[in-house]
Amino acid sequence: MDRRVAVIGIGTTGFRAASPEVSYREMIYEAAVKAYSDAGLAPDQIGSFIACSEDISEGTSIFDEYCPDQIGGARRPVHSVSGDGLHGIITAAMNIQTGLFETALVECHSKVSNCIDPVEIMNYALDPIYNRPLGEHPEFIAGLEMRRYLYESKAQPKDCAAVVQKNRAHALKNPWAAYPANLELEEIQDSPATFDPLREIDRAHHADGASVVILASADWVKKNRVKNPVWVKGMGWISEDPGLEMRPWGRSIATQKAAKMAYKQAGIRSPRSEIDFAEVDDTYSYKELQHLEDLWFFPLGGAAKAVRSGLTRSDGKFPVNVSGGCLGMGNAAEASGLQRVLEIVTQLRGEAGVRQLKRVRQAVAQSWRGIPTTSCAVAVLSKGVNS
Repeated sequence: MDRRVAVIGIGTTGFRAASPEVSYREMIYEAAVKAYSDAGLAPDQIGSFIACSEDISEGTSIFDEYCPDQIGGARRPVHSVSGDGLHGIITAAMNIQTGLFETALVECHSKVSNCIDPVEIMNYALDPIYNRPLGEHPEFIAGLEMRRYLYESKAQPKDCAAVVQKNRAHALKNPWAAYPANLELEEIQDSPATFDPLREIDRAHHADGASVVILASADWVKKNRVKNPVWVKGMGWISEDPGLEMRPWGRSIATQKAAKMAYKQAGIRSPRSEIDFAEVDDTYSYKELQHLEDLWFFPLGGAAKAVRSGLTRSDGKFPVNVSGGCLGMGNAAEASGLQRVLEIVTQLRGEAGVRQLKRVRQAVAQSWRGIPTTSCAVAVLSKGVNS
């Protein structure tokens, strides 16, 4: 059995700040219909269905039970991944690699505009003995982590502002993005401080949206003559220390370990020279810099220099977050990981329109589940089997 796995279909509603006129079920259905059309499949041709969600965020217990109808999975194998969309992609790929399934579908969505107080959900994830009783806003963790990262890397707050400027500008060319903007650096640096040195504009704002991705085995791809498949070459994921008292604050060790797994599977020895572009988590502006370094694209402090020089812009030598990232597309909670995959698949297929990059064959998607977790996933995606 050929254990290689490819993405053969994608669909999304796009993302926006609020979606009061539609339910999450209607959004999922729209994304699923588009994905089936893109893949040229019918629901009865899917072997395994995966719904990515967290019950506490949805406000419903065993939330995956509310997804089968709209993804075509009624009375079929559907299971939930309490992780983000990139975890779902990895789970689907492993399902196919067992040989039990030829195809798998991954669904992930965000209807965070329905949440009365998302901060309380974030706060609930804090340690109930040592951290939650302090009564602090949970984003103080991002402020502390940003300060430590800047200290260790010698980067400056203006470098983080440059990330915001770049990603919001990239989003101007992305019809799926919720927060496109053309901002001046001074405007960003003068924005209100929240948890010093973190500013309000350094944080990705929430967005609603749904995405569906369909994967298939290499045998299926060959038998059905699938055009333009995007191959999942390597995968890695890990949850590191949950406690605030035990973690190294300046680095994302989870990203490093997940990347090591993914690169080993993909045969990547020199990430910077073998990867053409990257879509990484930028829930907070400094996170893009940190994640790029912990993916070994740049040495410590090197990501800030790359942003300053324009290297990571869409017209630079190593484009990063051409989609706009979370800062431009919006923080879609568990669906943010699929945002990264959607952009990479679209780019590798040559279907990105005005934001299409030149000569791209291989890319990395990286996700982080947000405060206060140290849960990250990494995937290497390739246009060709031998890229």
